[in-house]
Amino acid sequence: MSLQLGSIAPDFEQESTEGTLRFHAWAGSSWVILFSHPKDFTPVCTTELGTVAKLEGEFDKRGVKAIALSVDDVDSHRRWISDIEETQNTKLNYPILADVDRKVSHLYGMIHPQANDTLTVRSVFVIDPNKKVRATITYPASTGRNFDEILRLIDSLQLTDNHSVATPANWKDGDEVVIVPSLQDPDVIAKKFPKGYNAVRPYLRLTPQPNK
Repeated sequence: MSLQLGSIAPDFEQESTEGTLRFHAWAGSSWVILFSHPKDFTPVCTTELGTVAKLEGEFDKRGVKAIALSVDDVDSHRRWISDIEETQNTKLNYPILADVDRKVSHLYGMIHPQANDTLTVRSVFVIDPNKKVRATITYPASTGRNFDEILRLIDSLQLTDNHSVATPANWKDGDEVVIVPSLQDPDVIAKKFPKGYNAVRPYLRLTPQPNK
């Protein structure tokens, strides 16, 4: 069964390109994106791994660690890394799990039998410092992921964890946000949102992003 939002991300011990890795200990107090790949030496995956490496600074700003997974072994991963670094003009800076026995793939529901009964789909799990699964995205093997969207999603999660707001459609960091409907006390609203708000409807109240 697929993991649900709010579930504790399963812990595991698995080999990786950075040695044997115990997931929860490796994650520590960071946010994590765990993302899977159908197999090594595939074209779309090569571009994705390179893209994540190039976004190291963006993930660091958000306190996020990246970790990839593929069902091939460590030796294969290391050969593939050479291709990734050469073709994508970057240095890989995060581990790739070697999920040869499909242990992690099955724990996280990354194999969808009706799509492919042996290879993982392009799953993304966003996991918070409390080890809770906060978001999941699943793409078919043929479609590369939009990591700008994944960064946007993390921005939204981190903002809404700390302020009584939600983020509207197509929101980007710095845009207006929505005051959550459960917040109704005028004094509390005035204190939390000193820049004021625009009540388009009683339930749709737009306000400048409070941490900007």
